[in-house]
Amino acid sequence: MEGQVSIFSGRATKYLAEKIAEAYGQPLGESSIALFADGEFQPSYHHSIRGNTVFIVQSTFAPSDNLFEMLLMIDAAKRASAKKVVAVIPYFGFARQDRKDRPRVSIGAKLTTNLLVAAGVDRIVTMDLHSDQIQGFVDLPVDHLYASSIFIPYLLGLNLGDITMASPDTGGAKRAAAYAKFLNTDLVICFKQRKKAGEIERMQVIGDVKDKDIVLVDDIIDTAGTITRAAELMMEQGAKSVRAVCTHAVFSGKAIERLEKSALKEVIISDTLPRKSEGKITVLSTATLFADVIGRIHNFESISEHFKFTTIL
Repeated sequence: MEGQVSIFSGRATKYLAEKIAEAYGQPLGESSIALFADGEFQPSYHHSIRGNTVFIVQSTFAPSDNLFEMLLMIDAAKRASAKKVVAVIPYFGFARQDRKDRPRVSIGAKLTTNLLVAAGVDRIVTMDLHSDQIQGFVDLPVDHLYASSIFIPYLLGLNLGDITMASPDTGGAKRAAAYAKFLNTDLVICFKQRKKAGEIERMQVIGDVKDKDIVLVDDIIDTAGTITRAAELMMEQGAKSVRAVCTHAVFSGKAIERLEKSALKEVIISDTLPRKSEGKITVLSTATLFADVIGRIHNFESISEHFKFTTIL
């Protein structure tokens, strides 16, 4: 029937797409990827999507095959006469390349949005972009959701005695300040200087952490060097406990090992990337949030409340 919702997934994010489809109330659409001997691949849909609004769920983390698979699925859906194609990108890869911060470099976030448009996407749904301005890189609707709607209820449920929000670097101060304002807590910021990418030369804490339950807030944990160093400094300065809240758990290299050995009591992450709860790591699901937004988009209902940091599911 024309106008139905079809939810599909790339291979990398099927674990989350299945939960989103279940929360929405329908099975995940059937598709497959044909693999060629040289590594080339070709997606296909197993049933008609003519006239449907097609939602394709795929985080575009490394390798770049995940991004290209999303592009091919968008192209296939357009060629199969889908009415609209919506790219649901829980983790938007290349978002850290949002500006030309030194000579002769690319702006990967802009190139990525150009590729999505060229493939034929009609709308993009994503979560906690590294930089808000990426929404302006494309002349299409971009629904930018906040993981605060799942993190804040969890933090409130911990019943911490003297909670203080913190940012592991100055770049994340705005994000941490939003949590502090909503929870009516103090704010602490870490100032760091790097020798080179991935290597910290010096870090200092700005603010009072003594006898406080600190919650470090970040959008991405990659190698975990910054956040574990920040936790160590805060404990050295008398913090009662230190936790971390992070939307996108990239966890490159020895990141998980660093987190487990660190002064952090708990690392609270979302499932925008395929991680599981173990050790100090607690995973909270974004499926209900994405399912709600899919329903609102299909029914032409407002989703503006999900653009507000204070929206709690």
